[in-house]
Amino acid sequence: MDQAQENRIAQGLRAGQPEAWAMFYDAFAERVWRATARLLGPAHADIADVVQETFLAAARSARGYDPARGALWFWLWGIARRQLALHLRKQERWQRVTVVASNGQLSRWLDGQDPLPVDTLEAKELSEFVRQTLAALPEDYADVLSAKYLDDVSVEQIAMEERCTETAIRSRLARARQAFREMFVKDRRTQSTQRRHEEHKENQA
Repeated sequence: MDQAQENRIAQGLRAGQPEAWAMFYDAFAERVWRATARLLGPAHADIADVVQETFLAAARSARGYDPARGALWFWLWGIARRQLALHLRKQERWQRVTVVASNGQLSRWLDGQDPLPVDTLEAKELSEFVRQTLAALPEDYADVLSAKYLDDVSVEQIAMEERCTETAIRSRLARARQAFREMFVKDRRTQSTQRRHEEHKENQA
């Protein structure tokens, strides 16, 4: 989608034009579905509910959309992330796991040395951990990590869509990796402490 087409859709959304909504849905529905599936899992039965709630919420807030604050996709994906967070809290799925990839690829990615180890995400527990950790990060961090490492969007393209410099995106990526790493380590320590406490109670029983 070029900038002129996006501007026409944005103007139509703010004006409540049905044809603009049809173009908007056609342009982004599949992308929202794929991105949501990244966090919930591709076979998750609730993906459709989150996508539906995302577009309903977008309809309610469309008149307040400001193109100066970012492209349509980043506005919509911000809404999707909020709907996803609400869904996860409602379903009580904010549990953390403490699995670390045995080959150390995840740790090297967290340090910015390797690309995201997609192959290691085949392990169900690790996959859930990464998805939930991404969902728990601040929106701007999770969005840039998902775009760069899960959707394979170039830094140049992210900068273009967010209307900022590539240097700013690289800086945000570095901060986002650090935030992910800190959350990963913190949750791992918490889980380890809880596990030791539970084992201690079992031994005393």
